[in-house]
Amino acid sequence: MKSNNLLVISNDFPNVDNKYVREIFVKEQIMFLKEYFENIYVVSPIAVGMEFLRKTHYENYIFENIHVYFPKYVNCPLFYKYGQDGWIYFEEKAIQKLIREESLQFDLIHAHFTWHSGAVAVKLKEKYNVPVVITEHTSQTFTDAIEKKETQFIRSWNLCDAIIRVRKGDIQLFESIGIPLDKVYYIPNGYSHKAFLNLDSQNCRKQLGLPSKIKIILNVGNLYDEAKGHKYLIEAMNIVIKHRKDVLCIIVGKGKLYPELKKQIESLGLSDYVKLAGGKPYYEIPIWMNACDVFVLPSLSESFGVVQIEAMACGKSVVATRNGGSEEIIVSNDYGLLCDPAKPKELAKNILSALDISWDAKKIKEYSIQFTWEEVGKKILQVYYKIGATHLQLRVN
Repeated sequence: MKSNNLLVISNDFPNVDNKYVREIFVKEQIMFLKEYFENIYVVSPIAVGMEFLRKTHYENYIFENIHVYFPKYVNCPLFYKYGQDGWIYFEEKAIQKLIREESLQFDLIHAHFTWHSGAVAVKLKEKYNVPVVITEHTSQTFTDAIEKKETQFIRSWNLCDAIIRVRKGDIQLFESIGIPLDKVYYIPNGYSHKAFLNLDSQNCRKQLGLPSKIKIILNVGNLYDEAKGHKYLIEAMNIVIKHRKDVLCIIVGKGKLYPELKKQIESLGLSDYVKLAGGKPYYEIPIWMNACDVFVLPSLSESFGVVQIEAMACGKSVVATRNGGSEEIIVSNDYGLLCDPAKPKELAKNILSALDISWDAKKIKEYSIQFTWEEVGKKILQVYYKIGATHLQLRVN
């Protein structure tokens, strides 16, 4: 190998202070992997105009041996349906320009999300002759790609050297579209054990200005997608308060659904029982996790659901739906309770039950250890080694 550098391509990436937290799990993964490379170059191409739509600003930054770049490129919404090759062409050219200008050298590419990062990565493979790993994180998008035999997905999976899927139950689906299973690996997402610690609940409540004597139900997730199931959680809370009044449900997150959810809360007369806390900086999330009694994930569909293992790392039980990802994590009633998605009555029943159970926080936390980046990262490094990153052999074994 000419270098010991990793190129990471991601559809989105947090800014320097993590106030913008999209794909924060990619950043956390890299924080583990950085010990195994001289440099890691993170490239998250930004379509012109996207900063305005997302109401954020992207600036390149460096921390330790990680170099983060946000190259701009021209895109058009119509490309998604009618010109995907054009999308890839412009994004690839932007990355190639960055590589030339910054004189980047790398011997491995890891793309997060098949579309569009993976599609770009396999084009770069043709030019730079380096192996490519694609991690597929999506839920419904992945299912649609399999069912519809999406060209860009199948092409990317055929041309890459390894595929990582974060949901174990999906592995066999690759075979149905002709992808050999010997290049597909199940590796879940992970969490930072340094960030998510078991802290004193009452101290955390004081920091956040939360009441000390009521039961707090917490959800953390963006408010951009109805698939996150927030409206069903609010409907469930309307049932919960008919059985007990000493409860407060807090939804942490921001997005376009905020006004709609606020209206739903007010129309149901739940303003005293359900609070939209808005978006919070990433470093503050562990405090919210530790302040709650029960964490709830009401999603209709999840490929994995990182927030639930972050809650478990804080010793909290999880009430979740059978959304594709949660049932692979909550494998025992010792860690949480499951119900069908979009069923507010069932969700309310499980929330009420969870509030009455004396959970073993130590047992929950010990279970979550298997999802730390230290454990998950070792599996990723093994994939790197298998496809040609032989310089990692001594450090992985």
